[in-house]
Amino acid sequence: MANVFSLRGQALKLNTAADLQKHIKPLEDNPHVEEIHIEGNTIGVEASQALAKILETKSSLKYANLADIFTGRLLAEIPQALDALLQALLKCPNLHTINLNDNAFGLNTVEPLRPFLSQHTPLQHLYLNNNGLGPAAGTLVAEALAQLAEKKAAARKDGKDVADLETVVCGRNRLETGSMAAWVKAYQANNKVKTVKMVQNGIRQEGIGMLLQHGLSACTQLETLDLQDNTFTALAAKTLANVVSKWTELRDLGVGDSLLSARGGVMLGDALAKGKNPKIEILRLQFNEIDTKGLKALTDAATGSGLPRLRRVELNGNKFSEDDTNIEKLRDILDKRKEEHAEEYPGVDEDDEDAWGIDELDELEEEDEEDEDEVDVEEEDEEEKIVKDADAAEEEPVAQEKDKDVDDLADVLEKTELK
Repeated sequence: MANVFSLRGQALKLNTAADLQKHIKPLEDNPHVEEIHIEGNTIGVEASQALAKILETKSSLKYANLADIFTGRLLAEIPQALDALLQALLKCPNLHTINLNDNAFGLNTVEPLRPFLSQHTPLQHLYLNNNGLGPAAGTLVAEALAQLAEKKAAARKDGKDVADLETVVCGRNRLETGSMAAWVKAYQANNKVKTVKMVQNGIRQEGIGMLLQHGLSACTQLETLDLQDNTFTALAAKTLANVVSKWTELRDLGVGDSLLSARGGVMLGDALAKGKNPKIEILRLQFNEIDTKGLKALTDAATGSGLPRLRRVELNGNKFSEDDTNIEKLRDILDKRKEEHAEEYPGVDEDDEDAWGIDELDELEEEDEEDEDEVDVEEEDEEEKIVKDADAAEEEPVAQEKDKDVDDLADVLEKTELK
């Protein structure tokens, strides 16, 4: 731990350089520091500028955790403080990971992010979760990441050894459909990314479809994809089923709480059964309107040759009975896998109940005994209601720019036939 400096979670209120000085000497005295943890404190402009002068000298720094460092700060303070810190970190040639979670940036304070995100070629892992970005600021972030890919490519041409962007975590930011055209370009440009987490962003089905079909489909080295708590419907579920085969390295797929739909559950199960995703270990599919047909398709994929390494499936909150024979079948195969092959999953705790088997099915909805036509009509009505709710949410006062690319791509996707 000699090369780690931490003030983690001390709830310090650092306003001035003098406030900072009481705590910072170990960092000043360590020329070889590789990690800093400042999260869980609140830092003003003067203290940030003083910290920046120290950080810019730390050439060995690899990881900077600056999560939750502006609580209680005035809106006018954050851009100056953030700019000072990020300008300093731009001078750290080995800094590959930055965590800026839980800082309220929004459109008014996002500007200092752009120079760092577009120019820091060593960047590999970016954590921007719960920052209040909204679609306009989210677009700016995505555009900066596309520019970063250009900078990385130019550096390589100059003979420099530059790593690819591998991790993008940008959840709980209300990115919405309005920023998806920019994110498509970001992922096309950074197509070696391995982990993408964009949960709870209010992205509607046409935006999700766009992101999957035109952006993430290019990321053939994806290992973790988490898009939970957005809105798929059968439209984007079909797109997911069409592109999932491109992710041959995928290990963890999260599309829970996203109205995947009954038809979507079947389409995804059928796609996974084709055996193009042999490394998948975890499926997160809870609260998705998946019915007994979708459950059977997923179980067939797990018990056949489609998903030979599957060890965990989250299915709570869907529309089938816990007594469904496919649940028993799926549970048996997962239990057997744990019993006979647990040692083949390095880093996975055999005693961790949340890492194996099926989640607790205590909120299942019973499937109605209706004919298929009635079920389809009800499903479409439910999808329409959720889409209307999403529309209403997007009308809330968050700045959103009209984007012709979004409209054009959405028009194309909306004409996609569901079969």
